[in-house]
Amino acid sequence: MPERFGIVDVHVEGFRSAREASFSPAPICALVGEADAGKSNLLAAMRAALDPASAPLAPGDAVEGGDGTISIRVRLADGTDATLTGTAADHATERSPTCSPVLFLPAVARSSTVVAAADAHTADAGRALQLFQDALARAATSSAAPARAAVEALEEIVAAELDGLVLLVEEPELYLRPQAQRYLYRLFHAFAEAGNQVVYSTHSPAFLNIARLEEIVFVERLPEAGTRTAQPAPLTPDEDFRVVTEFDAGRSEVFLAHAAVLVEGQTEKLVLPFVFAALGYDADREAISIVECGGKPNIPLFARICDAVGVPYVVVHDSDARDGRPPIAAEQATNALIGELVGEKRRVVLDPDFEAVAGLRGHSHKPERAWRRFAELGRAEIPEPLARAAELAVSLARGEPATPPARPRPGRT
Repeated sequence: MPERFGIVDVHVEGFRSAREASFSPAPICALVGEADAGKSNLLAAMRAALDPASAPLAPGDAVEGGDGTISIRVRLADGTDATLTGTAADHATERSPTCSPVLFLPAVARSSTVVAAADAHTADAGRALQLFQDALARAATSSAAPARAAVEALEEIVAAELDGLVLLVEEPELYLRPQAQRYLYRLFHAFAEAGNQVVYSTHSPAFLNIARLEEIVFVERLPEAGTRTAQPAPLTPDEDFRVVTEFDAGRSEVFLAHAAVLVEGQTEKLVLPFVFAALGYDADREAISIVECGGKPNIPLFARICDAVGVPYVVVHDSDARDGRPPIAAEQATNALIGELVGEKRRVVLDPDFEAVAGLRGHSHKPERAWRRFAELGRAEIPEPLARAAELAVSLARGEPATPPARPRPGRT
């Protein structure tokens, strides 16, 4: 494994939407947040310090309402800094000869070109830029051609064992089908493992690895403070293994949610969209993810991940009490753990189980029978516990009073 390379810290003041923002990118770093949160502005700030010849400042780059002063500091793994200080019209930049060469793939370039103009001040940077240009020249002329060319060029860069590059990418998912997105994410890993770094903004779960929280930086934009960032704490080694076995891209969309509903299994996941609809809501419009946890014992793990990344959530699970008797010891222990982690205000317990609450008899073909039953229910017929779970999720997603915050917990800012 090559020695740590690239950017280790970024601090931005007075640039576009960022009054003051800092983060520490890993070799692979995903900037995640709402549209207009400032993700692209952070990429632009890094490029302005690392590649000033290709990214000159404009008058509009100073934060609105500020004194016009811009300060960008990019610290590299070798201990040197690339800095930009001053105003948009009059500023100074400093960087060492060892400063990381940058390639920038802006979103707008994916429809006509691949890489923005770059100051290829090293041989490897020049060669990488040429590989992108050659790949585009070979691509067929269509709206998706530049995106395919970017994948092809990155393949060639990895095969050529080029290193010492920083790749900045806006929305790598553009124009790529889901399979190609997953493949490009693996290419990013191969690129980083060869001694490079990639920092990108994304709205696609295919580029988010929930088992590697250190790769993710949450970006939000507050009315007074502007663009801010937060980074979750990494998982423990034991949790890493469990997450790798439990999470897929569908579950990883929780990173992009305003709120989540954590449920035990597929039946609840199929039914809940009908519950929301019967109550007059659309879970997708509210940016609510319904996450099937693969069984009640996995709910605590998913809850801890939601806590780590600052996504508010409600948990729905069975009590598993039978015939008026308390649950068996193992179920009692799991119920108690969930209650301790979640708290009663964010937990909805189905007593004794989903089948009883939903009025379903027997367990055979349960998902299909539940889907057909709930597809026909009106508002007044929705079981109270499920209606309560949906209402709470909507409240959390909207960040209404007396609800947990809708974005990451306090972190680096």
